[in-house]
Amino acid sequence: MPDFGLQRYRSVFISDVHLGTRGCQAELLLDFIRLTEFDRLYLVGDIVDGWKMKRGWFWPQSHNDVVQKILRLARRGVEVIYIPGNHDDQVRDFCGIHFGGVVVARDTIHQTADGRRFLVTHGDEFDGVVRYAPWLAHLGDAAYCALLAANTTFNRLRRRLGLGYWSLSAYLKGRVKNALQFIDGFETALADETRRRGVDGVICGHIHKAEMRMIDGVLYVNDGDWVESCTALVEHDDGRLEILDWAKARPLAAVHAARGLANAEPEPALA
Repeated sequence: MPDFGLQRYRSVFISDVHLGTRGCQAELLLDFIRLTEFDRLYLVGDIVDGWKMKRGWFWPQSHNDVVQKILRLARRGVEVIYIPGNHDDQVRDFCGIHFGGVVVARDTIHQTADGRRFLVTHGDEFDGVVRYAPWLAHLGDAAYCALLAANTTFNRLRRRLGLGYWSLSAYLKGRVKNALQFIDGFETALADETRRRGVDGVICGHIHKAEMRMIDGVLYVNDGDWVESCTALVEHDDGRLEILDWAKARPLAAVHAARGLANAEPEPALA
């Protein structure tokens, strides 16, 4: 886990940020970006929540700051690859196009420094509910948003008590039998596709559960999310992969203090 000096990585993978929702932990993500340096950034889907934004507009300054930070990284020479998910699926219409240095791709192959090859995909195409019963997916999303609203209130109370971030929604999801069965099936389906493509592993998001484990000879890696767990996958310069749990690593008081300093020097306007 980082010691909170500037951390150097070869590659960083983040997904399920859900900008445009109240559950998005933009402050923690901004803190992570501020304290890391890397050559390439993979945005592995659901970065902006188009589903939620169709129902109502919510876009605080911190969400705008995330977009500005990412565009600034691209302008500085960081390779930024945006792989859309189901919540930002309209971006899939622009696969192969560059936006301000950000390239959009349906999926891609990432080769680590030690020569391993990974399929990078959001993962929603391996979710039977999203593919075959989209109405049920939207219904479930509405219920999930209600749970995240409760999560936000719960953590506001924790902050007043001087406690760190803790995801109520992730805790409950991890104890529901059907959710665990769904996650297991999702992971197995992605492992099967990885094997079919003849690569060493898969890096995905979608289910908001950070994980790294071998499944029948292929390495399954889920980078988690920035709504519940606040996790990222990083590749070190030697090719080693690691999941960083930023919510556990950084006390919210330290994050807010850092943002207070950052706000004294606001981000430049979008180019």
